[in-house]
Amino acid sequence: MQRRDFLALTAAGGGAVFASGLAGCASPATGMADGYKDFYFVQLSDAHWGYQGPANPDASVTLRKAVATVNALETPPEFVVFTGDLTHTTDDPVERRRRLAEFKSIVADLKVKTVRFMPGEHDASLDRGAAYKEFFGETFYTFDHKGVHFIAVDNVSDPGAKIGEEQLAWLRADLAARDKNAPIVVLTHRPLFDLAPKWDWATRDGAQAVEMLMPFSNVTVFYGHIHQEHHQMTGHITHHSAKSLIFPLPVPGSQPNRTPLPWDASAPYKGLGFREVEAEDAGAGFKVTEFPVVRA
Repeated sequence: MQRRDFLALTAAGGGAVFASGLAGCASPATGMADGYKDFYFVQLSDAHWGYQGPANPDASVTLRKAVATVNALETPPEFVVFTGDLTHTTDDPVERRRRLAEFKSIVADLKVKTVRFMPGEHDASLDRGAAYKEFFGETFYTFDHKGVHFIAVDNVSDPGAKIGEEQLAWLRADLAARDKNAPIVVLTHRPLFDLAPKWDWATRDGAQAVEMLMPFSNVTVFYGHIHQEHHQMTGHITHHSAKSLIFPLPVPGSQPNRTPLPWDASAPYKGLGFREVEAEDAGAGFKVTEFPVVRA
């Protein structure tokens, strides 16, 4: 699979430098060549398994096609992370568990040893994550990979779209043990900043988490929820949303309601995809490459 346009981001001068370009370019901040690789992972988001509707008439096969596309990558990622909304919401707790079980069975076909999960509000807000935990374990956690500290933040299990005091205290304690210059990647579902609060594209106490992260010089946030690419800065912290695996949503605030964009039969899977995140310079920068759900 050929690399497509990418967004390179590297910490420099107390901030982050964004450089659009083509694969093969050097980072403008560090001069590191594209061939330098420490590790890379794949982010998938918003599969909404169980959805049925006109926004994606192929919903019963889209997730399987995405799994096949990831498996076809020339170099397997070191791990895969799903940033929420694994399943589509349902009021029926039995159906919710059935969908979670089916999703887990489908993604078990990924040819990657480590796959990490996070809930979205469709998975967790109606029962505060009870069913999700039965299948995937804790909703927030940390892990380290080759010098990068990853923090998975749950801003969906609370039906009020909050992280909550208990988890904020946990985050504060975790950050207290970190070097201020060490690379940190935050994984979450909703944006931590107020992107479009009227559309539920915000976290009510997300500003508290961002404030805790501000003293750290190298922080990158990857999230889902809004079903499209979006890139934002809060100070020197970079935020990058992922495309969906089910249907795209409109540009923030571009219309009264956040209804799915209509399915285009002439260009199926348009606007859907996943991303590769490559760590460079011992974790001091990341290169983001977007891929379609299915190969052309």
